[in-house]
Amino acid sequence: MKDCLNCFRKKEEEVERKIRTNDLEYNKQFGYASNYISTSKYNVFTFLPINLFEQLQRVANAYFVILLILQRRHQSDNLVNNRKSQVLRNGTETNLKCRQALVETAELGDDIHSLGQFNGHITCEPPNNKLDKFEGTLEWNGEKFSLCNDQIMLRGCVLRNTQWCYGVVVFAGQDTKLMMNSGQSRFKRTHIDQLMNVIVLWIFGFLVCMALICAIACGVWESYVGQYFRAYLPWEVFTNNPAEIAALVFLSYIIILNTVVPISLYVSVEIIRMGHSLFINWDSKMYYAPKHTPAKARTTTLNEELGQIEYVFSDKTGTLTQNIMAFNKCSINGKLYGDVYDKDGNPMDITEFTKKVDFSGNVYSDKSFTFYDQTLLDDIQKGDENVTNFFRLLALCHTVMPEEKNGLLEYQAQSPDEGALVSAAKNFGIVFLARTPNTITIKDQDKDVTYELLHILDFNNVRKRMSVIVRTTDGKLLLLCKGADSIIYEHLSQNCSDLQTVTTEHLNKFACDGLRTLCLASKELDPNFYEEWKSRHHEASTSLEDRDEKLDVVYEEIEQDMMLLGATAIEDKLQDGVPDTIANLADANMKIWVLTGDKQETAINIGYSCNMLTDDMEDVFIVGAHSKEEVRVELANAFKKIKDMVGCRDVMIQDPRATSMVDMGDKEFALVINGHSLIGLDTAYWTGINHLFIWGSIAWYFGASLIVYSDGLYKLALFPFVGVARNVFGQPTLWFTVLLTVLVCLLPVMAIRFLMRDLRPTLSDRIRLAQQLSKTSKRTTSQLLRRKSSRLSHRPSSRRSGYAFAHQEGFGRLITSGTIKMRQKKIGQRLSEHNLKERASATDLTYDV
Repeated sequence: MKDCLNCFRKKEEEVERKIRTNDLEYNKQFGYASNYISTSKYNVFTFLPINLFEQLQRVANAYFVILLILQRRHQSDNLVNNRKSQVLRNGTETNLKCRQALVETAELGDDIHSLGQFNGHITCEPPNNKLDKFEGTLEWNGEKFSLCNDQIMLRGCVLRNTQWCYGVVVFAGQDTKLMMNSGQSRFKRTHIDQLMNVIVLWIFGFLVCMALICAIACGVWESYVGQYFRAYLPWEVFTNNPAEIAALVFLSYIIILNTVVPISLYVSVEIIRMGHSLFINWDSKMYYAPKHTPAKARTTTLNEELGQIEYVFSDKTGTLTQNIMAFNKCSINGKLYGDVYDKDGNPMDITEFTKKVDFSGNVYSDKSFTFYDQTLLDDIQKGDENVTNFFRLLALCHTVMPEEKNGLLEYQAQSPDEGALVSAAKNFGIVFLARTPNTITIKDQDKDVTYELLHILDFNNVRKRMSVIVRTTDGKLLLLCKGADSIIYEHLSQNCSDLQTVTTEHLNKFACDGLRTLCLASKELDPNFYEEWKSRHHEASTSLEDRDEKLDVVYEEIEQDMMLLGATAIEDKLQDGVPDTIANLADANMKIWVLTGDKQETAINIGYSCNMLTDDMEDVFIVGAHSKEEVRVELANAFKKIKDMVGCRDVMIQDPRATSMVDMGDKEFALVINGHSLIGLDTAYWTGINHLFIWGSIAWYFGASLIVYSDGLYKLALFPFVGVARNVFGQPTLWFTVLLTVLVCLLPVMAIRFLMRDLRPTLSDRIRLAQQLSKTSKRTTSQLLRRKSSRLSHRPSSRRSGYAFAHQEGFGRLITSGTIKMRQKKIGQRLSEHNLKERASATDLTYDV
């Protein structure tokens, strides 16, 4: 340490040196150097400052330091972090997930002694990264309970609406779903960086070629002239090894010619990027005057990526739309509600001057809720049974959580569609008040009615519906269901055929208006059949293997022969500026794909409203097949029509057989693909590895065959053994060996092809299996109930591909319930003459695509 400090001390100039022998004390006072020497350039304290100073002597390094200072990243971060913001939280945009303990374990409460004596045994699935799925069972006190995703709390969740909870740790540390979903971020490179790397590699390859040519020339020169070349002195020891000399010369040329590699290219590109960023910041056309916000390039590495986008993929709900659902229209027992007519009975356009329905008589009504058809409120106030049952189902069959704030009843809904439907029922007098794991309470005609929850049949993307089974106060068992019209229609009773026809006309009208539709149905259950079904449901819900598939089969058994109540229509308005933005993207030659869960007619109508589809398009091709072969045929036909429209045939008068295609200019087309077609279309492609092995194997085969059959190798003394190869290909054993080799290579592929459907099925395989199980369960249920089911064989498998719910599960199997007090009648026979007249006078909206 003392020596290190002495190096920083200014040393006085030495005039003369005095030394006294055998007197160390005298000699130390002059501070002469000891016998220790050091050839190192740095020490522990001087390495960092001196080395940094030397690195900055390079202009490139100094440039990058100045560039970092100019970017002022820390100042920009501090500006963002210290900025005051007004946070607006909308319940529909919050990812609400309801978690509910089992009723049996919830009775333990916060009793520490009872919790300490809890001796349940949990059996569940191994750790995985599926956030929306959990399968397990709890064995306690001789009983077995089903555990699902509603009873698990994931790492990283935040508790709301509760202050504490006790639980059992199932997955911890690296086994948690959060950690298993967190992967390492991929290092990204821009196209310019990739291009520069390729250029540098090619230049380095050129350098290697130059050094190799020079090394070969040196080796040749050494072998013929080197030993005779003596400029002045004779050879002391001559090395007669041209290859060794050429190798050393090759390395020498690599060092000598290293300046060929353009290391300064990176610096030049960074300077250009910095200039581009300044031009972006100074661009007046990118200045947003209302907010006084100019464009700001926060990174210089993405400038060259501008203008390179070819495809834009977007979701509709919440991205193109506001995700604020509003109850707009409905169809109840064949009668359409929501339209406004003038004195002559002609439909009127709704404007800001249109008179709204007055809900002031309802203390639970929302001021923001608007509806314009007074006849619906009048019918429910008169006690119309069909209208009452309709809104009672909306108030019971859902996964909404009630919450009271400042004396007002508010709903927390995971799906905005459900929130809109429950709010509509509240405004029309059927108010959802409270719920427990086993009950649900509503206010019906100013009376509080509590229904007992028995089961909830969850929604998923295959079922496209949800149902609840409840028991009314008089002991009746009711099944209440809502879902996509294409699915609900397949599970209706034959007595609903007339009502189904009328409702379909209303659904088509709703679709032409761009509304999200939903069908409602109900059914009164037989107690004996329900008890048998309950045991099968418990067995499927406690299964640890294929629980979802087994539950779908059980759900299918009971959701049969339902009675149609009506349909709802919900409006989700487009966000401001969406049509202009999509038009600008289309003008920039970008191909836009939008995914929506709405049915086909609604999707097409919304496509026109947001400028995805325009009247200037030559044609809109709709792919709606149900199998792979049919989808390919429809795509081929669409492609053929596009070719015929884009180019016309030019026939020569002198020679009619000589024809050619003439370019007719740019034309616009659109393609609409429904969900069935996406499932039926299996795409396959060849990667670079496929090409390498296939074509490489063929090239190797022909190359080996050429060598074996040619006469060139026989003339060489080094290959006397190849003479046997002439007769090898004439032996049957060779071809038998080749055939066995091919079979052995194909056997694993074929086995995996068939076994993977059972071991690790894809989404398409699961949906096909669910459809097959659905058909099988329908036949089994028909035999059990002794009812005819031939109607389903004559109905198309699907009419639309839509569903009004968000594609997520609800709040859980144990938190929803609902019942309907309803007499089971033939709705088709209750169509009044007044409704039939209204149907005849209604305006039919058709859409030609």
